[in-house]
Amino acid sequence: MERVSEQTQTPPKTLQYRIDGPDDAPVLILGPSLGTTWHMWDRQVPELSRQWRVLRFDLPGHGGAPAHPAGSVTELADRLVATLDELGVQRFGYAGCSIGGAVGIDLALRLPHRVASLALVAASPRFGTADEFRQRGVIVRTNGLDPMARTAPEQWFTPGFAAAQPAIVEWAVQMVRTTDPGCYIAACEALAAFDVRVDLGRVGVPTLVLVGSEDHLTGPAEARTLVAGIPDARLALVPGASHLAPVEQPAAVTDLLVRHFSLAWQDTLHAIPAPLSVPSVSAPVAPVAEIAPAAEQPHPAGAVRPDPYEAGMKVRRAVLGDAHVDGAMAAADEFTADFQELITRYAWGEVWTREGLDRRTRSAVTLTALVAGGHLDELVFHTRAALRNGLTPTEIREILIHAGVYCGVPAANAAFRVAQSVIREETTPRG
Repeated sequence: MERVSEQTQTPPKTLQYRIDGPDDAPVLILGPSLGTTWHMWDRQVPELSRQWRVLRFDLPGHGGAPAHPAGSVTELADRLVATLDELGVQRFGYAGCSIGGAVGIDLALRLPHRVASLALVAASPRFGTADEFRQRGVIVRTNGLDPMARTAPEQWFTPGFAAAQPAIVEWAVQMVRTTDPGCYIAACEALAAFDVRVDLGRVGVPTLVLVGSEDHLTGPAEARTLVAGIPDARLALVPGASHLAPVEQPAAVTDLLVRHFSLAWQDTLHAIPAPLSVPSVSAPVAPVAEIAPAAEQPHPAGAVRPDPYEAGMKVRRAVLGDAHVDGAMAAADEFTADFQELITRYAWGEVWTREGLDRRTRSAVTLTALVAGGHLDELVFHTRAALRNGLTPTEIREILIHAGVYCGVPAANAAFRVAQSVIREETTPRG
Protein backbone atom coordinates (compact mmCIF):
# COMPACT_ATOMS: atom_id res chain seq x y z
CA MET A 1 0.00 0.00 0.00
CA GLU A 2 1.26 3.48 -0.86
CA ARG A 3 0.94 6.50 1.39
CA VAL A 4 2.42 9.97 1.07
CA SER A 5 2.73 12.37 3.97
CA GLU A 6 1.38 15.87 4.28
CA GLN A 7 2.96 18.32 6.72
CA THR A 8 0.80 20.97 8.33
CA GLN A 9 2.81 22.30 11.25
CA THR A 10 5.15 25.28 10.89
CA PRO A 11 8.00 24.72 11.14
CA PRO A 12 7.74 20.93 10.76
CA LYS A 13 9.60 18.69 13.16
CA THR A 14 9.03 15.72 10.88
CA LEU A 15 10.06 14.88 7.32
CA GLN A 16 8.16 14.49 4.07
CA TYR A 17 7.88 10.78 3.38
CA ARG A 18 6.34 8.10 1.19
CA ILE A 19 5.43 4.54 2.18
CA ASP A 20 5.16 1.50 -0.11
CA GLY A 21 4.46 -2.10 0.81
CA PRO A 22 2.24 -4.04 3.22
CA ASP A 23 1.14 -2.29 6.41
CA ASP A 24 1.99 -5.34 8.54
CA ALA A 25 5.51 -5.88 7.17
CA PRO A 26 8.74 -4.91 8.98
CA VAL A 27 9.78 -1.34 8.22
CA LEU A 28 12.76 -0.54 5.99
CA ILE A 29 13.79 3.09 5.63
CA LEU A 30 15.64 4.50 2.59
CA GLY A 31 17.50 7.78 3.05
CA PRO A 32 18.52 10.04 0.11
CA SER A 33 21.77 11.79 -0.73
CA LEU A 34 22.31 15.55 -0.83
CA GLY A 35 20.57 17.15 -3.81
CA THR A 36 18.34 14.16 -4.57
CA THR A 37 14.80 13.13 -3.61
CA TRP A 38 13.23 9.85 -2.57
CA HIS A 39 12.98 9.04 -6.27
CA MET A 40 16.64 8.01 -6.30
CA TRP A 41 15.35 4.71 -4.81
CA ASP A 42 12.56 4.15 -7.35
CA ARG A 43 14.24 1.14 -8.96
CA GLN A 44 14.70 -0.62 -5.60
CA VAL A 45 11.17 -0.18 -4.26
CA PRO A 46 9.25 -2.80 -6.32
CA GLU A 47 11.46 -5.63 -5.05
CA LEU A 48 12.05 -4.34 -1.51
CA SER A 49 8.35 -3.66 -0.90
CA ARG A 50 7.57 -7.36 -1.40
CA GLN A 51 9.09 -8.13 2.03
CA TRP A 52 9.19 -4.77 3.76
CA ARG A 53 7.12 -1.73 4.41
CA VAL A 54 9.43 0.75 2.67
CA LEU A 55 9.53 4.31 3.95
CA ARG A 56 11.44 6.88 1.87
CA PHE A 57 11.95 10.45 3.03
CA ASP A 58 13.06 13.75 1.54
CA LEU A 59 15.59 16.08 3.10
CA PRO A 60 14.23 19.54 4.01
CA GLY A 61 13.78 21.71 0.91
CA HIS A 62 14.31 18.73 -1.42
CA GLY A 63 11.59 17.34 -3.67
CA GLY A 64 9.10 20.01 -2.65
CA ALA A 65 9.51 19.32 1.07
CA PRO A 66 9.05 22.34 3.36
CA ALA A 67 12.15 24.51 3.33
CA HIS A 68 13.02 24.48 7.02
CA PRO A 69 16.80 23.86 7.15
CA ALA A 70 18.35 21.32 9.49
CA GLY A 71 21.81 22.38 10.60
CA SER A 72 23.21 19.02 11.67
CA VAL A 73 23.00 15.33 10.88
CA THR A 74 21.62 14.74 14.36
CA GLU A 75 18.79 17.21 13.73
CA LEU A 76 17.92 15.37 10.51
CA ALA A 77 17.93 12.09 12.42
CA ASP A 78 15.72 13.59 15.13
CA ARG A 79 13.18 14.73 12.53
CA LEU A 80 13.14 11.23 11.07
CA VAL A 81 12.63 9.74 14.53
CA ALA A 82 9.73 12.15 15.15
CA THR A 83 8.21 11.01 11.86
CA LEU A 84 8.55 7.36 12.86
CA ASP A 85 7.11 8.06 16.31
CA GLU A 86 4.01 9.58 14.73
CA LEU A 87 3.63 6.47 12.59
CA GLY A 88 4.12 4.15 15.56
CA VAL A 89 7.30 2.63 14.12
CA GLN A 90 9.69 1.53 16.83
CA ARG A 91 12.17 -0.82 15.15
CA PHE A 92 13.37 -0.66 11.57
CA GLY A 93 16.07 -1.46 9.07
CA TYR A 94 17.82 1.50 7.50
CA ALA A 95 19.66 2.09 4.22
CA GLY A 96 21.00 5.56 3.39
CA CYS A 97 23.08 7.11 0.65
CA SER A 98 25.73 9.76 1.38
CA ILE A 99 24.17 12.19 3.89
CA GLY A 100 21.39 9.62 4.24
CA GLY A 101 24.09 7.19 5.34
CA ALA A 102 25.32 9.72 7.90
CA VAL A 103 21.79 9.82 9.33
CA GLY A 104 21.87 6.04 9.60
CA ILE A 105 25.17 6.07 11.49
CA ASP A 106 23.81 8.72 13.87
CA LEU A 107 20.72 6.60 14.55
CA ALA A 108 22.80 3.47 15.13
CA LEU A 109 25.00 5.35 17.62
CA ARG A 110 22.23 7.07 19.56
CA LEU A 111 19.30 4.66 19.20
CA PRO A 112 20.81 1.18 18.75
CA HIS A 113 17.70 -0.46 20.20
CA ARG A 114 15.62 0.81 17.29
CA VAL A 115 17.94 0.04 14.36
CA ALA A 116 17.73 -3.65 13.44
CA SER A 117 20.17 -3.56 10.54
CA LEU A 118 22.06 -0.92 8.57
CA ALA A 119 23.23 -0.39 4.99
CA LEU A 120 25.54 2.53 4.19
CA VAL A 121 25.72 3.49 0.50
CA ALA A 122 28.43 5.91 -0.70
CA ALA A 123 28.93 6.95 2.92
CA SER A 124 31.88 7.98 5.05
CA PRO A 125 32.67 8.61 8.71
CA ARG A 126 33.81 12.07 7.58
CA PHE A 127 32.83 13.54 4.21
CA GLY A 128 35.92 15.22 2.81
CA THR A 129 36.93 18.26 4.83
CA ALA A 130 34.87 20.88 6.60
CA ASP A 131 36.50 23.52 4.39
CA GLU A 132 35.24 21.82 1.22
CA PHE A 133 31.62 21.82 2.31
CA ARG A 134 31.69 25.35 3.69
CA GLN A 135 33.24 26.46 0.40
CA ARG A 136 30.36 24.76 -1.40
CA GLY A 137 27.93 26.71 0.77
CA VAL A 138 29.65 29.99 -0.16
CA ILE A 139 29.34 29.17 -3.87
CA VAL A 140 25.63 28.33 -3.55
CA ARG A 141 24.92 31.42 -1.46
CA THR A 142 26.55 33.58 -4.14
CA ASN A 143 25.65 31.82 -7.39
CA GLY A 144 22.61 29.75 -6.54
CA LEU A 145 22.39 26.03 -7.20
CA ASP A 146 23.11 26.12 -10.92
CA PRO A 147 26.87 25.38 -10.49
CA MET A 148 26.02 22.35 -8.34
CA ALA A 149 23.36 21.20 -10.79
CA ARG A 150 25.69 21.44 -13.79
CA THR A 151 28.41 19.38 -12.13
CA ALA A 152 26.08 16.81 -10.50
CA PRO A 153 26.10 14.29 -13.40
CA GLU A 154 29.89 14.02 -13.49
CA GLN A 155 29.95 13.66 -9.70
CA TRP A 156 27.15 11.08 -9.53
CA PHE A 157 27.57 8.89 -12.62
CA THR A 158 30.33 7.28 -14.65
CA PRO A 159 31.00 9.00 -18.03
CA GLY A 160 29.66 6.04 -20.00
CA PHE A 161 26.38 5.96 -18.10
CA ALA A 162 25.91 9.73 -18.39
CA ALA A 163 26.48 9.60 -22.15
CA ALA A 164 24.06 6.71 -22.63
CA GLN A 165 21.32 8.02 -20.32
CA PRO A 166 20.66 11.71 -21.13
CA ALA A 167 17.17 11.58 -19.63
CA ILE A 168 18.53 10.45 -16.26
CA VAL A 169 21.23 13.11 -16.45
CA GLU A 170 18.59 15.79 -17.01
CA TRP A 171 16.52 14.36 -14.15
CA ALA A 172 19.56 14.66 -11.86
CA VAL A 173 20.22 18.26 -12.91
CA GLN A 174 16.61 19.27 -12.32
CA MET A 175 16.56 17.63 -8.88
CA VAL A 176 19.42 19.83 -7.75
CA ARG A 177 18.06 22.98 -9.43
CA THR A 178 14.71 22.65 -7.67
CA THR A 179 16.25 22.19 -4.22
CA ASP A 180 15.92 25.08 -1.78
CA PRO A 181 19.33 26.82 -1.61
CA GLY A 182 19.12 27.54 2.11
CA CYS A 183 18.39 23.89 2.89
CA TYR A 184 21.21 22.77 0.61
CA ILE A 185 23.64 25.11 2.40
CA ALA A 186 22.44 23.85 5.80
CA ALA A 187 23.04 20.27 4.65
CA CYS A 188 26.57 21.27 3.59
CA GLU A 189 27.12 22.70 7.07
CA ALA A 190 25.80 19.46 8.57
CA LEU A 191 28.27 17.42 6.52
CA ALA A 192 31.09 19.84 7.37
CA ALA A 193 30.54 19.15 11.07
CA PHE A 194 29.96 15.39 10.74
CA ASP A 195 32.87 13.29 12.00
CA VAL A 196 32.28 9.94 13.69
CA ARG A 197 35.65 8.32 13.06
CA VAL A 198 36.31 7.77 16.76
CA ASP A 199 32.77 6.42 17.34
CA LEU A 200 32.57 3.69 14.69
CA GLY A 201 33.41 0.97 17.19
CA ARG A 202 30.12 1.70 18.98
CA VAL A 203 27.98 0.88 15.94
CA GLY A 204 26.58 -2.42 17.16
CA VAL A 205 24.21 -3.49 14.37
CA PRO A 206 24.90 -5.69 11.31
CA THR A 207 26.10 -3.28 8.63
CA LEU A 208 26.54 -3.50 4.87
CA VAL A 209 28.90 -0.90 3.41
CA LEU A 210 28.08 -0.55 -0.27
CA VAL A 211 30.11 1.61 -2.67
CA GLY A 212 30.50 2.10 -6.41
CA SER A 213 33.93 1.12 -7.70
CA GLU A 214 34.13 4.42 -9.63
CA ASP A 215 32.87 6.70 -6.86
CA HIS A 216 35.30 9.62 -6.53
CA LEU A 217 33.33 11.46 -3.82
CA THR A 218 33.03 8.81 -1.11
CA GLY A 219 34.75 5.88 -2.72
CA PRO A 220 36.26 2.54 -1.77
CA ALA A 221 38.83 4.10 0.59
CA GLU A 222 36.10 5.68 2.73
CA ALA A 223 34.09 2.46 2.57
CA ARG A 224 37.04 0.44 3.86
CA THR A 225 37.42 2.91 6.74
CA LEU A 226 33.82 2.20 7.72
CA VAL A 227 34.30 -1.56 7.49
CA ALA A 228 37.50 -1.41 9.52
CA GLY A 229 35.82 0.63 12.26
CA ILE A 230 32.38 -1.00 12.55
CA PRO A 231 32.63 -4.38 14.33
CA ASP A 232 29.92 -6.23 12.38
CA ALA A 233 30.36 -4.76 8.89
CA ARG A 234 31.08 -6.17 5.47
CA LEU A 235 31.99 -4.46 2.20
CA ALA A 236 30.19 -4.72 -1.15
CA LEU A 237 31.88 -3.10 -4.16
CA VAL A 238 29.56 -2.41 -7.11
CA PRO A 239 31.46 -2.48 -10.43
CA GLY A 240 30.69 0.18 -13.02
CA ALA A 241 28.98 2.54 -10.59
CA SER A 242 29.82 5.97 -9.24
CA HIS A 243 28.23 7.91 -6.36
CA LEU A 244 24.55 7.14 -7.07
CA ALA A 245 24.97 3.39 -7.39
CA PRO A 246 21.23 2.74 -6.72
CA VAL A 247 20.45 4.69 -9.91
CA GLU A 248 23.37 3.54 -12.06
CA GLN A 249 23.37 -0.16 -11.11
CA PRO A 250 19.87 -0.69 -9.69
CA ALA A 251 19.69 -4.48 -10.02
CA ALA A 252 23.02 -5.08 -8.28
CA VAL A 253 22.19 -2.68 -5.44
CA THR A 254 18.71 -4.16 -4.99
CA ASP A 255 20.10 -7.69 -4.78
CA LEU A 256 22.70 -6.67 -2.21
CA LEU A 257 20.11 -4.90 -0.05
CA VAL A 258 17.66 -7.80 -0.20
CA ARG A 259 20.33 -10.30 0.82
CA HIS A 260 21.70 -8.10 3.59
CA PHE A 261 18.41 -7.25 5.24
CA SER A 262 17.04 -10.79 4.80
CA LEU A 263 20.05 -12.40 6.45
CA ALA A 264 21.22 -9.79 8.98
CA TRP A 265 17.69 -9.21 10.19
CA GLN A 266 16.67 -12.86 10.34
CA ASP A 267 17.01 -13.24 14.10
CA THR A 268 14.92 -10.19 14.89
CA LEU A 269 12.50 -10.23 11.97
CA HIS A 270 9.65 -11.78 13.93
CA ALA A 271 10.45 -9.95 17.16
CA ILE A 272 9.63 -6.56 15.66
CA PRO A 273 6.34 -5.24 17.02
CA ALA A 274 3.75 -4.54 14.35
CA PRO A 275 3.58 -0.82 13.62
CA LEU A 276 0.46 1.10 14.42
CA SER A 277 -1.82 2.21 11.65
CA VAL A 278 -0.58 5.06 9.51
CA PRO A 279 -2.68 8.19 10.00
CA SER A 280 -4.94 9.10 7.13
CA VAL A 281 -3.35 11.52 4.68
CA SER A 282 -6.11 14.01 5.33
CA ALA A 283 -5.79 13.79 9.10
CA PRO A 284 -4.00 16.69 10.81
CA VAL A 285 -0.52 15.81 11.99
CA ALA A 286 -0.01 16.38 15.67
CA PRO A 287 2.81 18.80 16.37
CA VAL A 288 5.88 17.39 18.08
CA ALA A 289 6.81 19.07 21.31
CA GLU A 290 10.04 21.01 21.05
CA ILE A 291 12.31 20.75 24.06
CA ALA A 292 14.13 23.99 24.67
CA PRO A 293 17.77 23.67 25.65
CA ALA A 294 18.43 24.18 29.31
CA ALA A 295 19.57 27.68 30.18
CA GLU A 296 23.26 27.98 30.79
CA GLN A 297 23.86 28.25 34.49
CA PRO A 298 26.41 30.70 35.84
CA HIS A 299 29.36 29.17 37.60
CA PRO A 300 28.89 29.30 41.36
CA ALA A 301 31.23 31.42 43.38
CA GLY A 302 34.60 29.78 43.83
CA ALA A 303 34.01 27.21 41.07
CA VAL A 304 36.75 26.67 38.52
CA ARG A 305 35.71 27.85 35.07
CA PRO A 306 36.19 25.32 32.25
CA ASP A 307 39.20 25.94 30.02
CA PRO A 308 37.90 27.71 26.88
CA TYR A 309 40.71 26.38 24.67
CA GLU A 310 38.83 23.41 23.17
CA ALA A 311 35.70 25.45 22.49
CA GLY A 312 37.89 28.18 21.02
CA MET A 313 39.67 25.79 18.71
CA LYS A 314 36.36 24.38 17.50
CA VAL A 315 35.00 27.84 16.66
CA ARG A 316 38.30 28.98 15.17
CA ARG A 317 38.27 26.03 12.78
CA ALA A 318 34.61 26.50 11.92
CA VAL A 319 35.05 30.20 11.10
CA LEU A 320 38.51 30.31 9.52
CA GLY A 321 38.68 26.80 8.10
CA ASP A 322 40.84 23.80 8.91
CA ALA A 323 43.46 24.66 6.30
CA HIS A 324 44.10 28.12 7.74
CA VAL A 325 44.20 26.94 11.34
CA ASP A 326 46.38 23.95 10.54
CA GLY A 327 48.79 26.26 8.73
CA ALA A 328 48.93 28.70 11.64
CA MET A 329 49.50 25.92 14.18
CA ALA A 330 52.12 24.22 12.02
CA ALA A 331 54.01 27.49 11.63
CA ALA A 332 54.06 28.12 15.38
CA ASP A 333 57.42 27.61 17.04
CA GLU A 334 58.82 28.15 20.51
CA PHE A 335 58.61 31.90 20.00
CA THR A 336 54.99 32.09 18.72
CA ALA A 337 53.26 29.02 20.21
CA ASP A 338 52.10 30.82 23.36
CA PHE A 339 50.58 33.59 21.24
CA GLN A 340 48.64 31.08 19.14
CA GLU A 341 47.34 29.52 22.34
CA LEU A 342 46.29 32.94 23.65
CA ILE A 343 44.38 33.68 20.42
CA THR A 344 42.58 30.35 20.55
CA ARG A 345 41.74 30.54 24.23
CA TYR A 346 40.64 34.17 24.56
CA ALA A 347 39.74 35.60 21.14
CA TRP A 348 37.94 32.45 19.99
CA GLY A 349 37.13 30.65 23.23
CA GLU A 350 36.03 33.67 25.27
CA VAL A 351 34.70 36.19 22.73
CA TRP A 352 33.56 34.37 19.58
CA THR A 353 31.67 31.82 21.70
CA ARG A 354 29.57 34.44 23.50
CA GLU A 355 25.82 34.26 22.85
CA GLY A 356 25.07 37.98 22.44
CA LEU A 357 25.83 38.12 18.68
CA ASP A 358 25.57 35.55 15.93
CA ARG A 359 28.59 34.77 13.76
CA ARG A 360 27.37 36.85 10.81
CA THR A 361 27.23 39.93 13.02
CA ARG A 362 30.60 39.20 14.58
CA SER A 363 32.10 38.92 11.09
CA ALA A 364 30.61 42.29 10.15
CA VAL A 365 32.09 43.89 13.28
CA THR A 366 35.45 42.23 12.65
CA LEU A 367 35.65 43.44 9.04
CA THR A 368 34.93 47.01 10.14
CA ALA A 369 37.53 46.88 12.89
CA LEU A 370 40.16 45.52 10.50
CA VAL A 371 39.43 48.29 7.98
CA ALA A 372 39.75 50.89 10.73
CA GLY A 373 43.09 49.45 11.85
CA GLY A 374 44.42 48.95 8.34
CA HIS A 375 45.07 45.25 9.04
CA LEU A 376 44.90 44.03 5.45
CA ASP A 377 46.58 40.67 6.06
CA GLU A 378 43.93 39.78 8.63
CA LEU A 379 41.24 41.15 6.32
CA VAL A 380 42.08 38.43 3.79
CA PHE A 381 41.11 35.47 5.94
CA HIS A 382 38.31 37.30 7.76
CA THR A 383 36.68 38.13 4.42
CA ARG A 384 36.79 34.42 3.65
CA ALA A 385 35.39 33.72 7.12
CA ALA A 386 32.60 36.27 6.60
CA LEU A 387 31.46 34.45 3.47
CA ARG A 388 31.42 31.14 5.33
CA ASN A 389 29.53 32.75 8.20
CA GLY A 390 26.73 33.69 5.81
CA LEU A 391 27.53 37.24 4.66
CA THR A 392 27.01 37.71 0.93
CA PRO A 393 29.38 39.67 -1.34
CA THR A 394 26.75 42.42 -1.51
CA GLU A 395 26.64 42.68 2.28
CA ILE A 396 30.44 42.77 2.51
CA ARG A 397 30.49 45.55 -0.09
CA GLU A 398 27.99 47.56 1.98
CA ILE A 399 30.04 47.03 5.14
CA LEU A 400 33.14 48.41 3.40
CA ILE A 401 31.24 51.39 1.98
CA HIS A 402 29.85 52.15 5.42
CA ALA A 403 33.31 51.75 6.96
CA GLY A 404 34.68 54.20 4.39
CA VAL A 405 32.55 56.97 5.87
CA TYR A 406 33.80 56.42 9.40
CA CYS A 407 37.26 54.91 8.89
CA GLY A 408 38.38 56.94 5.91
CA VAL A 409 38.21 56.50 2.13
CA PRO A 410 41.87 55.40 1.73
CA ALA A 411 41.38 52.62 4.30
CA ALA A 412 38.20 51.44 2.59
CA ASN A 413 39.86 51.66 -0.83
CA ALA A 414 42.63 49.29 0.28
CA ALA A 415 40.07 47.01 1.90
CA PHE A 416 38.03 46.82 -1.31
CA ARG A 417 41.06 45.58 -3.24
CA VAL A 418 41.70 42.83 -0.70
CA ALA A 419 38.06 41.80 -0.32
CA GLN A 420 37.43 41.78 -4.07
CA SER A 421 40.27 39.35 -4.65
CA VAL A 422 39.09 37.01 -1.89
CA ILE A 423 35.46 37.11 -3.02
CA ARG A 424 36.39 36.29 -6.60
CA GLU A 425 38.45 33.34 -5.45
CA GLU A 426 35.86 31.99 -3.02
CA THR A 427 32.71 32.43 -5.13
CA THR A 428 33.98 31.22 -8.50
CA PRO A 429 32.50 27.76 -9.13
CA ARG A 430 35.15 25.09 -9.37
CA GLY A 431 35.57 23.68 -12.88
